Amino acid sequence: MGTRLGSRSISQLGLVLASPTPLVRPRTTHPVPCLSAIGDWAPISRLSKLATYLHREWLRVLLLIVIAVIVRAPALQGERIWDDQYLSHDNPFIKSPLLILETFRHYLFLDSFSAHYRPVQNISFIVDYFFWNTDSYGFHLTNVLLHASSGVLLYFLLRQLFASLFLRRVSVAVRDRAQRRFFPSLSTAAFSVAMLWVVHPVHSAAVDYISGRADSLSFLLASAGWLLFLRAQRTPSESCRTFRGSLYFLAAVSGLLALLSREIACVWLALFVAHLLLVEKQVRLRTRIWAVACCVALIAIYMGLRYLPERRTTPMPDAGWSGPLRAVLGDYGRLMIFPGNLHMERTVFNPAACRSNADWRRAIGIEYLSVVGLFVLAALIYGSAKRGPGQPARIFGASWFLAGYLPISNVIQLDATVAEHWLYLPSVGFLIFLAGCAVELPVRYRRVVGAFVSVAVIALGVRSVVRSSDWVNEETFYKRTLAAGGTSTRVAANLAQIYVHRGDYAAAEKMFRRVLEITPDYPIAQNNLAGLLFQVGKRAEAEAMFDSSARAAAQTRREYPRTWIAAVNLAHLRHKAKDDKAALAILESSRVAYPDIWEIISFESEVLRETQGPDAAVHVVENFAHRNWWHYGAALALGRLYAQKGDVRRADASLCHASRLDIHDTEALNLIAMIRLRENRLEDAFAAQRRAVSRQPDEPRQYLLLSNILEKMGRADEVRAALAQVNRLQAFAKSQAAAN
Repeated sequence: MGTRLGSRSISQLGLVLASPTPLVRPRTTHPVPCLSAIGDWAPISRLSKLATYLHREWLRVLLLIVIAVIVRAPALQGERIWDDQYLSHDNPFIKSPLLILETFRHYLFLDSFSAHYRPVQNISFIVDYFFWNTDSYGFHLTNVLLHASSGVLLYFLLRQLFASLFLRRVSVAVRDRAQRRFFPSLSTAAFSVAMLWVVHPVHSAAVDYISGRADSLSFLLASAGWLLFLRAQRTPSESCRTFRGSLYFLAAVSGLLALLSREIACVWLALFVAHLLLVEKQVRLRTRIWAVACCVALIAIYMGLRYLPERRTTPMPDAGWSGPLRAVLGDYGRLMIFPGNLHMERTVFNPAACRSNADWRRAIGIEYLSVVGLFVLAALIYGSAKRGPGQPARIFGASWFLAGYLPISNVIQLDATVAEHWLYLPSVGFLIFLAGCAVELPVRYRRVVGAFVSVAVIALGVRSVVRSSDWVNEETFYKRTLAAGGTSTRVAANLAQIYVHRGDYAAAEKMFRRVLEITPDYPIAQNNLAGLLFQVGKRAEAEAMFDSSARAAAQTRREYPRTWIAAVNLAHLRHKAKDDKAALAILESSRVAYPDIWEIISFESEVLRETQGPDAAVHVVENFAHRNWWHYGAALALGRLYAQKGDVRRADASLCHASRLDIHDTEALNLIAMIRLRENRLEDAFAAQRRAVSRQPDEPRQYLLLSNILEKMGRADEVRAALAQVNRLQAFAKSQAAAN
């Protein structure tokens, strides 16, 4: 239990020193494999210098960051795909730091069945929006840096965890020094596992997909919390009591933020507690009791915060499929070893496979996955039971993997049977288990294993580069997803909508009709097809489809979100046909059924304003704006209506409020400037428009309005300067258009 490393304690570990100049040799009577089998480059004459460099901590950290960025580089230029458009662009909660606390009162998606409570993810989007505005490159860069940082923290965490597994008799306070002097192979093993994890292509959906950053956020914060706790343990309590207490507090805060990033952080807490109670015997009993109590308190706080949003029911897929747990385990095991077929919308269950022998034969791959799943489970159990120097790592790795796997194994019903990004945490345990297996190899294979790890890093890195290229744009993403086997109706409908935007109406119509053959009640496909039919002149069929979808909404809304779209589209058709009475009737009934949908309220208020004047429209918008003070669109619309009514004071207040809710939008500031210009409040108008220019310095329209104000103020030189800037921006825009 002391801090001394005697020869007896070292030999009990069954490890052979692999440092270039070992200071202590274990007194063993037989050769024993060593942990440096995980890529530890033994000192050979021609590679000794390289080995020395590779053992330097700063170089390992740099390699993890650089390689992580390189393998994900294709996605940095990627467009927004799927949920990215809402979460990182249209999301009202990311537009201003004033809304940070408000994010805790809402689920991640406003109009959805999803009950994902991830306010920290929204806060990370607030930071991105603050610095990058709507530039998708900045959002992608943040994702890559979060992943790279997670890999670095994983490296440092695994160093500590491996030391706790193989140096149990050494106190936490001196473990770092003991590891550096006597067991550098532990650090090399940690680096190898971290590097394999960083480059593994199975994490693509968590890194290349902007909306997938919840996994890396939770991973980063949870591992940081664990490391802070371990750092506090290495701090002498007698001399640095305040500093040690601060580290414990920061560890707890980091753990809570991890929970608020993604629900999987509960598994992190379980792993931390299990390690603390079953492995970390050198920590005082009182400290362990307090740590467990703190974890329980964090869970209680998290569950309490989850009650802040309004309750919503989440429809789940029908239960009753046979063997998905085995098949999912088989699919995950296959992806970890050979990630050849990667795509979104994975599934290991197809209800149609039970309808006929032909369908069953086509779905025979699922039974193959079940066999693979049983093999993976048997391998984990056998490896954990087999005695040897690597057994502690194998037990720990298998426990980590299974702890991360059980929540995603369909033991409880989820919104999908399998998803690649769910492996973000369990994959660490899988790699630790493989590390424990490599320890059992004879010492003479040490260099072979090191070479194999290097080749694996290169191969997985190349596969990650290819996989990241799938996320370059929406069309590429959807086509490759379908080609790889992601036969989801959502993917097909989204691809068809791209064809609509491109003007390929025939291909889009064919695809929409095919989707509706498979899922006749899919409202998104129904409404998109109806919109397409209206565009190509088939108005009668389009109107009938909108009407049918709107009537069925009472039923389909139980299974699908956003079913109100049909009613809004039908109201648009009635409005275009000059039948505003029918349009208002549709919108009013929809507003009763969907009271907090801004698209319904916005269109209804616009029809009322056109037909009955702003007084009739104000009360509809006022009610929504008062219930949802954070909504930029509502505050802006209300300010416009007040201005049209001639209520300048309230218009100014509402527009000022709107300008604070979106730190990059200028529409509210432009309206404020024009209102003050009409009132001849030239200085106030100038100040408002200067703020608009600072928000959009590359927009010619802002300088035109500024020049109008300056002209009224008689500042001719500044007017000429503003107009010159307009000419420069317009010339630059033309040159860019010509180059493209």
